[in-house]
Amino acid sequence: MQIKNREDRFIPLRKVDVIQACIGMDKLPNESTEQFQLLCQLIISTLHFEFHQNLEVLKNSYAPFDPNSDTHSIKVFSEDELKAKQNVFAKAFTQVLNAANFEKITEQDLRDALEEESLFKVRLAVEFNDFSEMVFYRRGEYQKTETIKKWWGLKKDTVTFTNYDKVAVYIKFKDKEYFKEHNKVINNFEPGSTIIKLFQNVPKADLEMLFPNSEVRMRTIDKVIIGGSAVAGGAVVLVTKLGASLVVLAGLFSFWLGLSDKSVTISSQQLIVLGTGVGILGGFIFKEWSKFKNRKLRFMKALADNLYFKNLDNNAGVFHHLIDAAEEEECKEAILAFYFLTVDGPMSSKQLDTRIEAWLEYQFKVKVDFEISDALSKLLRFGIVVKQNHHYHALPIDAAQKQLDTRWDSIFNC
Repeated sequence: MQIKNREDRFIPLRKVDVIQACIGMDKLPNESTEQFQLLCQLIISTLHFEFHQNLEVLKNSYAPFDPNSDTHSIKVFSEDELKAKQNVFAKAFTQVLNAANFEKITEQDLRDALEEESLFKVRLAVEFNDFSEMVFYRRGEYQKTETIKKWWGLKKDTVTFTNYDKVAVYIKFKDKEYFKEHNKVINNFEPGSTIIKLFQNVPKADLEMLFPNSEVRMRTIDKVIIGGSAVAGGAVVLVTKLGASLVVLAGLFSFWLGLSDKSVTISSQQLIVLGTGVGILGGFIFKEWSKFKNRKLRFMKALADNLYFKNLDNNAGVFHHLIDAAEEEECKEAILAFYFLTVDGPMSSKQLDTRIEAWLEYQFKVKVDFEISDALSKLLRFGIVVKQNHHYHALPIDAAQKQLDTRWDSIFNC
């Protein structure tokens, strides 16, 4: 079961479905339907060209930090050049996330996640001091209800929690000097590198599992179970297996400490008993330690399996995923704004915003915080919408089509 927390900017529809839904309203003249479809393709192509340029900026600025790069750099960058590229990348990456309608996860959200009990039933420790930069973004926040099994499946509880559809992670590790100075072991990452990951279907309480340096720790209940088993088992071993050995050891210690004048003579049979007792005790300790290690390994396997299905993309691959998502959102916003200005006439920004949000809720049963200012700014930039007296007017479809054709001619003639 899913209950939406609050309105998101994300429009959970494909752009092709938005176009078909607009045409399906039958508010366009028959002769204009084909022109509108062509205009939509021109808008899509224009935005695709612009986002391709954004992708190149991201790739070029991230290249010196990419831990998965399989190409050679012909230039050695200075520290200042690397910092400049890092700044360019961070700015461009944030802009793409914003265009894809991702929201930044606040520090308070992260603190709450670390304090809440994990639904995954694993306790994780994160060393935040290893990071020089750390930012999380999410898209799609809602309340989700699931049934959790407890006590080896004997008990079931229904829990409601906050869930995120998508989570983007941006982390930059500190340099080698920091890890060397603090004698820290480096596992699976390069000091100074920038890690970018994209996940899906992540409970808010389990955000800590997305950190690249998280370590599995035993929960209190796990320690109690193992500790209780060890105490009970140890008592049985002491009583049934080590009784004779304890008698011999007690006599020896009493004589050595001066608590008894009676000397103890250890026969070969007693040595065998004592050795057997030490072996049994060592075997029991090893058995309990193996239980602890095996339980931890099961937790780590469960964590790895869980992340396997939640991970969508890594590092440079995330750019392509996010660019495509941003392009989809920008297209849907521009097409909807132009369509309703065309069929309903000139409107103010607020009126148009209300009209589109009401239509999305009525038509698709989704509540969206439509990005009206972003949509109108694109249309004004393309020259297919004009503003007069605080109202926005769409050009006739054929005129808008010619305007975008002219824009493409100017691009190819450059």
